[in-house]
Amino acid sequence: MTGSFQLRVVAMVVGAMILIVGGDVAGRMLTSAGFSQFFVAWTRFALAAFLLAPVVGLQEGEMRLLLKPALMFRACLIAGGIASILTALKTEQLATVFGGFFVGPIISYALSAIFLKEKVTVPRTVLLLVSFGGVLLVVKPGFGMTPGLGFALLAGVFHGSYLVATRWLAGSYRPRFLLFSQLVIGSIVLAPLAIAPLPSMTLPFVGFITISAMGSAIGNLLLVHANRAAEASVIAPLIYSQIIIATVFGFLFFGEWPDSIALLGLAVIITAGAGSIWAAGRAK
Repeated sequence: MTGSFQLRVVAMVVGAMILIVGGDVAGRMLTSAGFSQFFVAWTRFALAAFLLAPVVGLQEGEMRLLLKPALMFRACLIAGGIASILTALKTEQLATVFGGFFVGPIISYALSAIFLKEKVTVPRTVLLLVSFGGVLLVVKPGFGMTPGLGFALLAGVFHGSYLVATRWLAGSYRPRFLLFSQLVIGSIVLAPLAIAPLPSMTLPFVGFITISAMGSAIGNLLLVHANRAAEASVIAPLIYSQIIIATVFGFLFFGEWPDSIALLGLAVIITAGAGSIWAAGRAK
């Protein structure tokens, strides 16, 4: 990749991470106030679909494409990922949830190699395995792991698979339609789970719902554009910026700071991620 192209891809992915984590902060505000995580997940899809419908530029026959199994599968992956991470955030710190979530790039890297036949190199494979060790330090499997961190890992599996599905389909559909398809299908899939008693709706809650929905939607649109420009195995390491953003946001909005072991794990993940970016550039 040329320098300017590489910077553009980095800017798109990091911008997407800021928006997505910001959406999760708003989602946590809502679940802390008594809203069901499934209702919050559903509003992300339904509200974003409603607000973006006029600017998607739907073309003749595209609505029928929503019945394509590949598009439905991809939408279910992101719906499962969002529902899982909102479940994890009900009980766990923001930074540690995203630490567990970072099993996703490893899943993405492996599936990209298997199904998309993307290039695998020894340095990047080793660095991703090191980052997995960091994930283990964060989630502490077997002796300190909680159900919430289990949902964080599940969210990472869903999201890593979603990134590969996005790369797989990105060349076949317009980015805005690809985003719209996951919003419509996701809202339908989550609707039955979203039925639950709700707290009284106030203006701040409406604001949080809007931030949650639009942060996630615009962030994922940026990821679609990034995946059209670069391989999923190149995009995956850039997702590591999400950990730094989550740690900062967790401290600013919730006064949280990871314990020493989790902090070490986050440092390992970030260091390995930075090394993966360097290795990806060398491979090019």
